[in-house]
Amino acid sequence: QVQLVESGGGLVQAGGSLRLSCVASTRIFSLYHMGWHRQAPGKQRELVARILSGGSTNYVDSVKGRFTISRDNAKNTLYLQMNDLRPEDTAVYFCNAKHPLAPSESPGYWGQGTQVTVSS
Repeated sequence: QVQLVESGGGLVQAGGSLRLSCVASTRIFSLYHMGWHRQAPGKQRELVARILSGGSTNYVDSVKGRFTISRDNAKNTLYLQMNDLRPEDTAVYFCNAKHPLAPSESPGYWGQGTQVTVSS
């Protein structure tokens, strides 16, 4: 069982920045594929960015060039640096951890989410 605790959300004006953090309660954090997802009111949860255990990353098109995902394996922490925020980025942001050997249908582990609100 892996517990994930997100922090760093808040209210920011359009064009501003926030950095989200997610601390994982596992000694083998470095082995997990990690991701940030978000869910806006009335919409489905979507993958925003992912970083694999080997360090490769990918992003949804809408955040490319604005968001950066990173990890500090020594601190068991995942980050999401969000710059040039837009009102459409408003959502609850969730951290996800999935072991690379888990079945493809496995949802992995989820944090409780942190609210990001961008005002225009």
